[in-house]
Amino acid sequence: MIIDTDKTVSMTEANQNFSKIARMAMEYGDVTILKNNRVFLTVHYAAQDKSVNAAPDEDVLASSEKLMKRNKHVYEELAK
Repeated sequence: MIIDTDKTVSMTEANQNFSKIARMAMEYGDVTILKNNRVFLTVHYAAQDKSVNAAPDEDVLASSEKLMKRNKHVYEELAK
């Protein structure tokens, strides 16, 4: 695996300054986070990825209704 050092940060740096990681991902597309000098995570900027699409409104509404039915008792308790 070839890793571009310009797009690599330590876990400590990512933990302390996530906004920097987000900016890097927006600029480069991906950022690799290392933990103990090994690849731990890759942050991917999804807005550049044309394969990532928003769900249709009907699917979002159906999921919302299902969650509300499943958690009805919680919503009733919150409404008190």
